[in-house]
Amino acid sequence: MYDKFASQYDYFVNWKSRLAFEMPFIQEQLSSLAGPAEQLKVLDAACGTGQHAIALARLGYNVSGTDLFPQMLSLANTNALAADVNIRFKTAGFGSIAGVFPEERFDAVLCLGNSLPHVKSKIDLLKTLADFGQVTVPGGLLLLQQRNFDAVMSAKNRFMDPQTYSTAEEERVFFRFYDFEPQGLIQFNILTLTRKPGSPWESSLTSTTLFPILFQDLQSALKEAGFTDARYYGNMKGEPFDLSKSADLIVVARKA
Repeated sequence: MYDKFASQYDYFVNWKSRLAFEMPFIQEQLSSLAGPAEQLKVLDAACGTGQHAIALARLGYNVSGTDLFPQMLSLANTNALAADVNIRFKTAGFGSIAGVFPEERFDAVLCLGNSLPHVKSKIDLLKTLADFGQVTVPGGLLLLQQRNFDAVMSAKNRFMDPQTYSTAEEERVFFRFYDFEPQGLIQFNILTLTRKPGSPWESSLTSTTLFPILFQDLQSALKEAGFTDARYYGNMKGEPFDLSKSADLIVVARKA
């Protein structure tokens, strides 16, 4: 999906609004680490087009980013260059990050934007968290963000609010919806409509498979992967996590 959707991604996300909402919480968690920002090494796993990594680099953190898709990393490098920040971006999927940083350890590992549920199974989830643990210093921070799939799987609501992007030159509308598969997986779809003034709408559909990570399964996998002191929030306002009502599940944990 994301190799084809990469060119649309920064139109799909309202980064100004999202970063304004999320960065205070992220900064608060990173502030619990010892040392000034410039001495702290942060890894943004599944970094996409690099916007969180860039925001952190602007705050002085020593930031690296990984993503499975070279198309995303090409845009991340372009965005970092435009922002005049120095970030190392490397191609690596979940479970293989330690392989591209064999001698390096990070004070914090972030996995944001519902990226983690792109694993395929509980086994892949544990492998991914163990990989995160391998590149995290003892006592280091892990910050995860995903949808609250307990609520998603209970309600089985297929459709999410559309997202739009408009300029004088073009309009884009993004419709997101789920297909709930019989084996318990979810197909996540984005239908994109685009048009230029005086032209008809054009459409494209991209899809990927999600593994809906449930709260108890994530708790167990974190413990088995060596992460402790886990705290759970319902959003990046820091509100308490409610299994039946929260839209998101935010995890802040420490490497044992």
